[in-house]
Amino acid sequence: MTLLLTEADVRSLLTMPIALEIVEESLRQQGNGELVLHPRRRIKLPDGALLHYMAAGDTARGYIGMKIYTVARGAARFVVPLFRSATGEMAALIEADALGQLRTGAASGVATKYLANANARTACIIGTGYQARTQLEAVAAVRRLERVRAFGRDPERRENFCREMSERIGVSVEPMRSGQEAVQGADIVITATSATKVVLEGAWLAPGMHINAMGANWPQKRELDAAAVGRADKIVVDSIEQSRMEAGDLIQAFGEDQSRWNAVQELSQIVARKAPGRSNAGQITLFKSNGIATWDLAAAVRVYEMAVARHMGQPIPLWESAEQA
Repeated sequence: MTLLLTEADVRSLLTMPIALEIVEESLRQQGNGELVLHPRRRIKLPDGALLHYMAAGDTARGYIGMKIYTVARGAARFVVPLFRSATGEMAALIEADALGQLRTGAASGVATKYLANANARTACIIGTGYQARTQLEAVAAVRRLERVRAFGRDPERRENFCREMSERIGVSVEPMRSGQEAVQGADIVITATSATKVVLEGAWLAPGMHINAMGANWPQKRELDAAAVGRADKIVVDSIEQSRMEAGDLIQAFGEDQSRWNAVQELSQIVARKAPGRSNAGQITLFKSNGIATWDLAAAVRVYEMAVARHMGQPIPLWESAEQA
């Protein structure tokens, strides 16, 4: 019997502390070669509708699955079908909007844990929309922030974001009038926008900063200019294979110089202690996050197992008649 888990179910089960734990463990498994990861693929129809799909397998836990989502007429719809690898049975069908927000934020939190200076106390975020909340929540969970600044292009949404996040993380979030003003003096910089043009310039960066750039996952989009990428002493990604396909920040900054990819590291190697993280306090570190299917799989497995333990979700009879025949 397949278990249907709705957005409400996911939100009641998956918290940021749990998301941080499972994404970090997933990265450790990835670094140790225990997971199978297929990068995102996309189908675009003439009417502009998009289908995105990305898959992963966890041999240790015995699950395989994928995240599938559509974007059409400005609306996005996410779902994760989760299968048991031993039988091929679909264990769960999970609505995955909240799941995706939490796992994406958690990844930036894990990157901050391993790459930001331990005494980082000031953070800024450029972007106050869909993904920004869990980004800031995750960073606040791994560093003892004392000051947070935020910039978004819409003044009303910016003010609302600052009020909501001040209450959520227990630190005052101050609205800023520009991205440059927000970045000035920050130890941790987050970019979480849907912008097609640069929102973070290299001239604004200072030694010791850590940057989480997660908004652009198309080759033609970028949030960072070439100078910002060039100033980074350490560039870390979630998947080099996927980044070569869609990390516009890096693709555009590297241009024809393919040798620059040789210096890029995967976060999983750092989490698994197979590669060094930050080596000195003055380094500028950059985590370019695109989002990978192993995080979705890890979150889906945890949500499913918690739901079973708590007798949550709605059973749906998929393939039962064929199995009984």
